[in-house]
Amino acid sequence: MDPTERFTSRASDYATHRPAYGDDVLDFVLTGLGPEPRVADLGAGTGISSRLLAAHGARVMAVEPNAAMRAQAQPTPGITFVDGTGERTTLGTSSVDAATAFQAFHWFNAPEALAEIRRIVRPGGAAALVLNERDERDPLSAAYGDIVRRYALDGTERRRMESMDAFEALSGTVERRRFPNQQTLDRDGLLGRTRSTSYLPHDGAAAEALEHEVSELFAQHATDGRLRLALVTWVVRAKMP
Repeated sequence: MDPTERFTSRASDYATHRPAYGDDVLDFVLTGLGPEPRVADLGAGTGISSRLLAAHGARVMAVEPNAAMRAQAQPTPGITFVDGTGERTTLGTSSVDAATAFQAFHWFNAPEALAEIRRIVRPGGAAALVLNERDERDPLSAAYGDIVRRYALDGTERRRMESMDAFEALSGTVERRRFPNQQTLDRDGLLGRTRSTSYLPHDGAAAEALEHEVSELFAQHATDGRLRLALVTWVVRAKMP
């Protein structure tokens, strides 16, 4: 499947039910960039990360190739959406202080995307890959992960983890950190988060069976109609030469 089209039918669930990122993550990503840095947010999707970057003072060029995802974005001061890809952003050379890829770099052609990042980021700028992953030291998150793995249609989860190694090929000073995160969900939220995942079945008998298992998991673990998924946010940040 063309990675730029994977989320066309899932854009609404993605916008509504995907987890956010903590202030500690945004502070680390933007470290040393000064006031109102200009940031290219690659694979910006529905703007979850772009809104957080803007809330932390950045002027954001949200680069997203999928029209359905861009259509779900909330108009936000400080954010301009751009129809481009991680490999071909359409942005000018040395035109941004930093480039970010939140939950997106594994969809890119890594060598081409890294070359594009080196082109658009000014000398002395920064780049960061950010990933929300399940923290499966937590039994509930591990149980949800077991369901996801049973129904996964491809190796996206493996590629996500491998993408951190690929991103570290950027020149400059590279640092990898992890931050605790969590997501509190009601039943519809947990199902919506599941439906937003492009490598899980979206219709037919397999999708029905998947949603049944997720609903059963919720019923077993919810308290007062909600449950908490433990997450970990991984950040690989490069200070460019």
